[in-house]
Amino acid sequence: MGVDFASEGVNVRTVGGAAKPFVLNLMHINEGLRSVSAVQRIAARIPWAYTGRRLLIAIPTLLVIITVAFFMMRMAPGGPFDGERKLNAATEAALNAKFGLDKPLWQQYTDYLWGVAQLDFGPSMKTLGKSVNDLIADGLPISLAIGFLSITLAIIVGTAMGIFAGLRQNTAGDYSVMGFAMAGISIPTFVTGPILILIFALTFGIFAVGGLGTYPNIGMSLHNMTLPVVTLALPQIAIISRLMRASMIETMRSGHIRTARAKGLSERDVVMKHALPSAILPLVSYVGPAMARVMTGSLVIERIFGLPGMGSYFVDGAINRDYTLVMGALIIYATLIVLFNLVADILYALLDPKVKYD
Repeated sequence: MGVDFASEGVNVRTVGGAAKPFVLNLMHINEGLRSVSAVQRIAARIPWAYTGRRLLIAIPTLLVIITVAFFMMRMAPGGPFDGERKLNAATEAALNAKFGLDKPLWQQYTDYLWGVAQLDFGPSMKTLGKSVNDLIADGLPISLAIGFLSITLAIIVGTAMGIFAGLRQNTAGDYSVMGFAMAGISIPTFVTGPILILIFALTFGIFAVGGLGTYPNIGMSLHNMTLPVVTLALPQIAIISRLMRASMIETMRSGHIRTARAKGLSERDVVMKHALPSAILPLVSYVGPAMARVMTGSLVIERIFGLPGMGSYFVDGAINRDYTLVMGALIIYATLIVLFNLVADILYALLDPKVKYD
């Protein structure tokens, strides 16, 4: 006696004429359960208590940064409305009243803290009709894009170069990689950038000199973002390649690698399955702070290539004594540094089961 699964609306596979109901559904359920199990294992490895403590510690850390920066800005000579031509007393008094600069310093400080608590960084004192939030919304995506692309390029190229050099220690390939790394570390980006512009933009015309294009084709593209990204990535490629080389050499001399070779594994399996997971751990520790440095260190690149990112706004604000703009950019940079360092610690705990923060 059989059951007509098809008439019941059930998926049926027939193999040699025999009905095999539910096979496909069971396979999908099994795959789903494996996915859920993998997510649960990852979630169990995340140091939640440590993450919570770090986030709580970040609040007083940011408060100290805001306090120090606020009073240092106010103590610096000059003001946002000082220029070559001195304003008359009535106009200056009106401007001070509009931006709250006529209040006692302690009241300016508490008012600013209250605004920051509401994620309101106040109006820009130099860019009329724009708040600091508006300027950050305009510039932050550009800086994050440059930083993300640069650190991604640096990790991929630097890791590959480091592995190549580490596996060929004291050979011509090793010396070539280390020579490039020394040059990348030694030459600053404000030298590398103009050289790349001279060669690839002015001489060969492959990429744009700077900016985000011309109307109506304004925006980030391969044509105008390649040189800034490469310029910012070169020092990180050099550092990562040196770090990965040293880690790979040390790992290849360790006991578990000798054991893997003694088992008869191929050299490819020894490197990819046993050496690389261990050798990459120091890189994870470095990438967190490096990401913060790249994201916040793009201000020189943005000035060289004329990109309207956070770095450009920060420099303009510092030059023009735009207190609120400088403070807003500083808070964003400090927050990114705290978050990227935390992400690096969490990744380290996920990759190395021996690491326990709680």
